[in-house]
Amino acid sequence: MGRDWCEAFPIARETFASASRALGFSLEQACWSSGEAVNRTDIAQPGILVTSVAIVRVLEQRGLERFATPLTAGLSLGEYTALWWAGALEFEDAVRLVRLRGEAMQRASELRPSGMCSLMGATREQAQALAAVGAQRGICSVANLNAPGQVIVSGEFAALDAVEAAAKEHGVRRTKRLVVAGAFHSECMRPAAEELAAALAQVEVRSPRMPVLSNVDAASVSDPAAIKQRLAQQVCAPVLWEESMRRALASGVTRFLEPGPGRVLAGLMGKIDEAAIVRAAAVPSDLDLTSV
Repeated sequence: MGRDWCEAFPIARETFASASRALGFSLEQACWSSGEAVNRTDIAQPGILVTSVAIVRVLEQRGLERFATPLTAGLSLGEYTALWWAGALEFEDAVRLVRLRGEAMQRASELRPSGMCSLMGATREQAQALAAVGAQRGICSVANLNAPGQVIVSGEFAALDAVEAAAKEHGVRRTKRLVVAGAFHSECMRPAAEELAAALAQVEVRSPRMPVLSNVDAASVSDPAAIKQRLAQQVCAPVLWEESMRRALASGVTRFLEPGPGRVLAGLMGKIDEAAIVRAAAVPSDLDLTSV
């Protein structure tokens, strides 16, 4: 979670130090200790954001130009990094917001025991049908439409049990419970969405310098009030990542860069459009990226 970047680049160390000052505790220690703290969503969320920003700042020093970016987007939490890159959010504000977001989502998860389940190879229609089955037992809905065959549902545990039991009769051969704190992007997170909306009301959001595709509707929004509204909605709404990427492709974008602690989005784009050129910056050895 960013440690290799901090060991190699002063700007990455400065980014983590700035985040720690904003949070009032050592994010480095929380992320890099041998304990399980980094797996908690209230630590993981700022950790992922700060690692992503640290990587982007290293790339900026090597020629990545902000104004050459035609658009940006981020999956769920990643939308905050996208908004920072577009100039809509100050870094310290983004760090504090995602920390609060993580804390609020953790609390909501503890209030209503729940989780998420990946439906391997499912279509959107199959996922919606299975979510309807689950909804007969509790809160249950489609949470992520990430790529063809990459669909996730969220819900209370009894609802997910029903989804898994009915999967094969709906043509879904395999399901997998995700290791997460709760049913993100579902109504189980309503208390967290309300907390986040209250916090967003106190933060300055500016009009972005480039289009930022929202998870909620896969559309770009420039009005600061609308950006705040969608960030709060996003906690309970399904993530429309495949639709967002298809909109980017339709606008003429053919090359994509993923800076962050992993290569998940690059893998998803390979399922959305094999012709798209995608590079990921996950470790310092990936630095041959400024041509993207």
